[in-house]
Amino acid sequence: MAAAQGHLSDGPDDADGEGSPSVFRQAVAGLQGVRLRPEIELDATPPPQRLAPFSYALEAAVVVDDEELADGRLILLHDPAGHDAWGGTFRMVTLVHADLEPEMAADPLLPEVCWSWLTGALEARRVPYGAPSGTVTRAGSHYFGGLAEREPSTRIEIRASWSPTDTSGPGGMPQAPDTAAHLAAWCDLLCQIAGLPPGGPPDAGVVTLPQRRGPQSR
Repeated sequence: MAAAQGHLSDGPDDADGEGSPSVFRQAVAGLQGVRLRPEIELDATPPPQRLAPFSYALEAAVVVDDEELADGRLILLHDPAGHDAWGGTFRMVTLVHADLEPEMAADPLLPEVCWSWLTGALEARRVPYGAPSGTVTRAGSHYFGGLAEREPSTRIEIRASWSPTDTSGPGGMPQAPDTAAHLAAWCDLLCQIAGLPPGGPPDAGVVTLPQRRGPQSR
């Protein structure tokens, strides 16, 4: 990612409360100190209450020239007792979406490509993870009547989750995963689905979507 600092607001007050396990507070702190590309606006948002005993959520948008190209939500879940389906005590959950050109949405390989952007972003950041799962959905809209002047639109949506690999510190004490690296990889995914070029050196192996005709004005 570029060295410029994006916008990150303070998290909910209870995320750092004394009632939270220290390993969870460490994981949240990792999410609050990431340097971001300037196109990314990132804010804390109220997390879901019933997915895990402890949770923290961020919402982000990719904004260029005051136009929103993509947006998403990233949730950190923690269950100190562990979760069989997670294979550990932490889980990352995300929802990402963006508008596409109709011809791009017609590509039969688009779902596979979008899923590879997520796994590829994690691997490019050398982030250890496991148990990935999710869906890629594309939905088209055609307008009629009073909206007939609008061009058809297509929206891509990625819902996914994966488990940061648990680690142990000195004496076998639980240690927070590198949530900063997970967040950086997620922001890479957001920029890629928004059609932005890579933030680092050019990479011929990176494929991005072309700019949309009508990004959302803010």
